[in-house]
Amino acid sequence: MACIEARGLRKTYGTTVALDGVDLRIEEGRIVGLIGPNGAGKSTALNAILGLTAYEGELKVLGRNPWTERNRLMTDVCFIADVAVLPRWMKVSQALDYVAGVHPRFDRARAEGFLARTTIKRTSRIRELSKGMVTQLHLALVMAIDAKLLVLDEPTLGLDLLYRKQFYDTLLNDYFDHTRTVIVTTHQVEEVQDILTDVMFIDRGRIALDCSMEAFETRYLELMALPEHAAAARALGPMSERQVFGRSILIYDGVARERLAPLGEVRTPSIADLFVAVMGGKSAPQPQGAEGTAA
Repeated sequence: MACIEARGLRKTYGTTVALDGVDLRIEEGRIVGLIGPNGAGKSTALNAILGLTAYEGELKVLGRNPWTERNRLMTDVCFIADVAVLPRWMKVSQALDYVAGVHPRFDRARAEGFLARTTIKRTSRIRELSKGMVTQLHLALVMAIDAKLLVLDEPTLGLDLLYRKQFYDTLLNDYFDHTRTVIVTTHQVEEVQDILTDVMFIDRGRIALDCSMEAFETRYLELMALPEHAAAARALGPMSERQVFGRSILIYDGVARERLAPLGEVRTPSIADLFVAVMGGKSAPQPQGAEGTAA
C-alpha cells in the first residue's frame, strides 16, 4: 500500500515553479531520502505532504487529501524541521505534559525512556539546553507518538558529528519498525546512505531519480580507472568523470561489473557523487565529504 502517492503535483509562487508535475509513490515501511540542491522543491514537496500549502494535481497521504483533511491526517504524522520549535521558557517536564495533553497517541513512558539515555534534566528550561539537546528532546517527543509517517527536514542541521550519529542510531534502532514510513532531507547525505531504503533526487521541481537502494547498488557503479585503461573506460559511456589525484573516476549506469573490473577498482558510488553525476554538475555543488555533501 502506498503511504504517499502524487500525480501531476504542481506548485507555483508567482512566476516561480516550485513543483513541476511531480509523480511519485512511496510505499509504507520505507526510509526515503529526498535529496536536492537548495531551491529544488524539497521543502515545497514536504509542505504539500504535511498539508501546509495548497497545490495543483493529485496527492494522497495515508489515503487522505492533506490539504482538506489535515486535522485527521496529523494524528498519524510527525514532523521535525531543521529548527526544533519548542518554547524556550518551557521546562522539559512541561513539554512532556503538553504533548501528553494534546496528542492521543503519545506514550509518556516511552518518551521518558528515551530521555533517560540523555543528560537532559526534567527541570531544565528549553533555553538552557544546547541545540543538540533540544533536538534530542524533540526526537524523544516525536518518537513516543505512534505515528505512521515521520517527516524529517534537515533534522540534524547545525549539530556536531556525535549528535548526528546518535540521532540516526536512535531513529533506526528505536523508531523504525518496517511498518512506519520515514522521509528525510539532509545535506549530510553520506550519513544517511546506510539507513535509507529508497532515494529520490529532485531538481527544479521535478524528480530526477527515484530508486530503491537495492537497485542503486546494482545499477550504478564507480570505477577508479588505471591510467593505461582510461580510454577504454571512457569508451563504455560513463555518466560522469572526475579527476582525483591524477586518476580518472567514472560513474556508470547499467554497465556490468565484469566489464569494468579489468579496468581498475570498482565500487558502489556514494549518493552524493551519483547526485552530481545525474545533475550533470549544473545545479549541484561538488560533494564535500561526510561533513557537508552536495544535496
